[in-house]
Amino acid sequence: MQEKKKETRIEGIVISDKMNKTRVVSTESIVKHPMYGKYLKVRKKYYAHDEENKSKIGDKVILKSSIPISKTKRWIIVDIVGKAG
Repeated sequence: MQEKKKETRIEGIVISDKMNKTRVVSTESIVKHPMYGKYLKVRKKYYAHDEENKSKIGDKVILKSSIPISKTKRWIIVDIVGKAG
């Protein structure tokens, strides 16, 4: 029997809503450089599915991993935590 893979959840900010049912979400984390010890801000972009086009630019959202929806989309917007503005 196969074990179910644990679903991953990420919190980020919507940086683009120009596509239909797709949002670009940016996450930011702080990572320590292995050799120099300096702390760096690392940003990563995720393409997420938003079925009802509810989220707008600046909204804080929670993403959930899913099966591939298209060539680049592997995430689904589960909840809008905070509205922009």
